[in-house]
Amino acid sequence: MLVRLGTWNVLHGAATADGPVDLRRFADAVGGLDVDVLGLQEVDRAQPRSGGADLTAVAAEALGAAEYRFAPTLHGVPGSWTEIDVPDAPAYGVALLSRHPVTEWRVVPLPRLPRDVPLVVGRPRRLVVVRDEPRTALLARVAGPHGPVSVVTTHLSFIPGWNLVQLRHLVRCLRDETTLVVTGDLNLGVRRARLGSGLRGLVRGRTFPADGPRRQIDHLLGRGVAASAPRVHHSPLSDHCALSATVVPAD
Repeated sequence: MLVRLGTWNVLHGAATADGPVDLRRFADAVGGLDVDVLGLQEVDRAQPRSGGADLTAVAAEALGAAEYRFAPTLHGVPGSWTEIDVPDAPAYGVALLSRHPVTEWRVVPLPRLPRDVPLVVGRPRRLVVVRDEPRTALLARVAGPHGPVSVVTTHLSFIPGWNLVQLRHLVRCLRDETTLVVTGDLNLGVRRARLGSGLRGLVRGRTFPADGPRRQIDHLLGRGVAASAPRVHHSPLSDHCALSATVVPAD
């Protein structure tokens, strides 16, 4: 038996940023990916907009994943975000789910840009000043049937250049992981993600925006692994497509 890995930015379980969250539809979409280990980004916990649900637990049940963790990056509710961690209070972050046993969990905080930066956004183009939110990565060492694989999920900054700083920092922190797969919404194109990480791309396919994908910013990047059967999943939810591939430790 091989290990099927996936990644998906779930947009808190909604079809659009302002749309409602249907938990049954969300669960069906996650279950339909049929992967053994799944990294999720933009995950709500106890948020009013997602019915107060723990989306990590909902996804784990749908996937049949006995092992799962949520790593918050923001606390409170949209419009009133804080960085104060209150257990079981409203939060937002990343999650990892696994059908296989996990022998270690680890949270890796990522460097945050310490100042506001000007960005040109939108159509028509306009200049705005933005501040990035905290970012983190969540690692699970999965006891797969062909040996352990360290799987990481993260959601990097949307600020050009700073996402590369975060990716390089993450890979340095994981330099001792011989079999490694980094999953997530990296906000980077294919070339920059691969050169910036020094890892091999395991899936190639456009992922964003989901209703007419024009570029790939979601990735499975690996070291010490071999991959097969890459796939892009088009879901009725989120503004991102999901990715998956079958992975084994390389010989």
